[in-house]
Amino acid sequence: MDGRMGTEDWTITETFSIACDKVSAHLQLDCCPSHSVLTCQGKNLMVHCVTDPSQTPLHLTGHHGHVSAVSFGKRRDPIMLCSASEDYVIAWDVDRCYKRAREGAVPSGTVIGTLLGKVVHICFCPLDKRVSACSGSKNYILNSKKEEVLAVLKGHLGPVTASVFFPWDPNVLVSISEDRTFKVWDVTKEEILYQSAVLSGSPLLSVYVTEDGKQLITGSSDGQIWQHAVLDDYKCRLVTRLDLHNIAEKQRRIQESQAQHATGISENATGDGVTVETGKPVLGIFTFRPSPFSAHAEERDSSCVWIASSDGLYLVNLASSDLLMALLFRDYPDLSFTLAGSLAVSQTDCGLIPTTVPGFTSAEPMMLCVATALFEPRMALWDIVLPGGLDHLCSRLDKALGPMQELSVLPSSPPMPTSPLNAELTRRDPKPPKTAGAGKASGVKDQSLVFHTQVKSSGYAICSQRKMFVPKTNIQKKPQRPVKTTKKIDSLLSEYPSGLAAPSVQHSLVSASPTHTPVFCLQYSGDGKQILCGLGDTSVLLYKPSLSGSPSVYTGHNKAVSGVCWSHSCDCFLSASEDQSLRIWSPGSKEPTLIMGSDRLAKPVRNAQFYYLDKFLLLASGSCVHLFLCHLDNARHDIKRYEQKSFSRLVKRFSTKSGTDITAMSAINDFFSYIVLSCGADRSIQVFDVNVGSVAMEIPEGHSRAAHHVTQNKGSMYSAQTPDSYNLFLTSAVTDGIKVWDLRTSRCVRRYEGHVNRCHQCTAAFSPCGRFIATGSEDSSAYVYDIRSSSYLHKLQRNTDTVLSVAFNPATPELLTGTLDGRLGLFRPGP
Repeated sequence: MDGRMGTEDWTITETFSIACDKVSAHLQLDCCPSHSVLTCQGKNLMVHCVTDPSQTPLHLTGHHGHVSAVSFGKRRDPIMLCSASEDYVIAWDVDRCYKRAREGAVPSGTVIGTLLGKVVHICFCPLDKRVSACSGSKNYILNSKKEEVLAVLKGHLGPVTASVFFPWDPNVLVSISEDRTFKVWDVTKEEILYQSAVLSGSPLLSVYVTEDGKQLITGSSDGQIWQHAVLDDYKCRLVTRLDLHNIAEKQRRIQESQAQHATGISENATGDGVTVETGKPVLGIFTFRPSPFSAHAEERDSSCVWIASSDGLYLVNLASSDLLMALLFRDYPDLSFTLAGSLAVSQTDCGLIPTTVPGFTSAEPMMLCVATALFEPRMALWDIVLPGGLDHLCSRLDKALGPMQELSVLPSSPPMPTSPLNAELTRRDPKPPKTAGAGKASGVKDQSLVFHTQVKSSGYAICSQRKMFVPKTNIQKKPQRPVKTTKKIDSLLSEYPSGLAAPSVQHSLVSASPTHTPVFCLQYSGDGKQILCGLGDTSVLLYKPSLSGSPSVYTGHNKAVSGVCWSHSCDCFLSASEDQSLRIWSPGSKEPTLIMGSDRLAKPVRNAQFYYLDKFLLLASGSCVHLFLCHLDNARHDIKRYEQKSFSRLVKRFSTKSGTDITAMSAINDFFSYIVLSCGADRSIQVFDVNVGSVAMEIPEGHSRAAHHVTQNKGSMYSAQTPDSYNLFLTSAVTDGIKVWDLRTSRCVRRYEGHVNRCHQCTAAFSPCGRFIATGSEDSSAYVYDIRSSSYLHKLQRNTDTVLSVAFNPATPELLTGTLDGRLGLFRPGP
């Protein structure tokens, strides 16, 4: 295993390497799409033109001390450069300096700061009118045109390590420090708009702000990455936290497992098994710009960034917290050094040239990288090229991590002749009537008087009729009154109002049980007129959608109810329990229509539901998914009242690949679908193709812990979505948040970690319109996310305990929550 993680086509070419007079491991470097800058002899600068390599490098002199930081401006015309040492901070007009050099004059810059101390980081504002210089625990705001200190920002308890202006507001700046916090400043007023808590046990080294998604990203020396959402008032909300070492190790384990499965040879079988682990400090966070010719340009422009560390470059998708690629320097022996002390990355203009790669039409994005060695007095300039661009990269990643054939929730062909879905229950022919034998007297025998209709009476107790039938002729007809109908037909035909806001205001709060028992599961009926509630006291409650009135109570389980599910026709529902039993009920009947006990199931039922438009029953028990056919009959025998006329038959049993126990399961019953999703105790996610009868896809290590909940974007009968939207599903795991996956690519597309889930199995749900995701939380709140953003929209408070269960009304924009102390909360959109 070489660790390249799908980077076989990447090429790193060292343009040149120069020796320094001392080790400059912590020097701030920079490059822009057209130029790069390196220090020469410690005090001078050497600028290279990337777009025109024939130009002679530009040498800039003016510092008396060693240069400690350099940075390019944000604008392209003119191109500004700023350099800092202990004596001066100098701003350079690169185009003007080139012009003076061609005229034979000495290029000169403008001194904008004097004797500020050791400046470790500098940056321009978006308009290039101001420069932020970090020295000690202070942040100096300088005028880029003349020597003038505009503001001095004080507030950090340790040395400031970096700062950056917000791209959409040049008057706001964020700074990070060795005190392990970041602060958001109003530069004009010199006041703090937001101050974070202590994020890590190690100093913060890098900071980056995305313009499109308004995300603030910070990195520390121990490889931790924090992503915060910047709100309108510049308050910051934590979205996700990553560990660079963990996600790199996860990717390596997955690729080693795939390679071993393909070849049958372990990676360490031929080696000595000795590995050296290096720390992964976050030295820098840089923009990733897909090629404009790439089909993935729009969807990945604001979600992917380059994370620079001492051993390589890592392309991370912030939306899904996935490592797309790792570019390790040790895989390229021609480089002067393989461990960097500091580096900077930028995509060049000359790299966006359309080219043709077999099977792909894209561009070759070339990146420019300037780096200093960690243990040597040397710095270098590298060119990094990916043939085929992002489309080529994503295609190879999808082939490596995705299914062999494209999967879809919506079937594209009818069931196969050998499919288990073609199974039918055999009809039992009625027994023919017995004929009287020879010599036996015919007729009805005298029997005792009984009251059961199944036993024929002899008739001797009935009085003989002495009077013929006399019709009544004096009947007066009553005038017919117009019948007033109270049924609202409009509500049956109305569509789900997908344009409304998400539920955010509590409408009602009721107690489901006087003993404060947990509400483990909730589900609306398909028409939204009834609510099922499974409790920890072994009972099932049936509520009206408004939660008004007393609920109907269904009892019979011996342990807590783990799941409830309505049939598609809404004429029956099922309940599963930890007592290894499943019961099917009819609304209004206190006795179950069908009972499946421990004689049919060896382990507790984790999930159960109706499937394939109520034709089958799906049960997850142990390491198998069981597919049952069932016949439901509500009729009761007058004498043998406890004898069930309903029965079930096992059609197929699907086992997981690794034999691990199933912790969660999901399938769609609202329309025909062959796909069944399951989560295993080994943290894997497996997709069953019921039509074929086998596991079609497996996602190893979907979460850091075993997922306890999985659900699909099913829509409802009141809301139709695009066909591709039904391929989205989410999984939830304790301490690992919620992940939304795309079945077609088998990859995580977004991650949600704004809620609290440390020990309880809180569930989540898609809204019928597919725009929102709701989840329970352990801070006595429910959270509503916009599916397009990792930051939550609403925090639904006023709950009395941990919110375990959530459910959307399929007909109206309402959200139902169930808590650990047995209370139900109903939320509706605000005014």
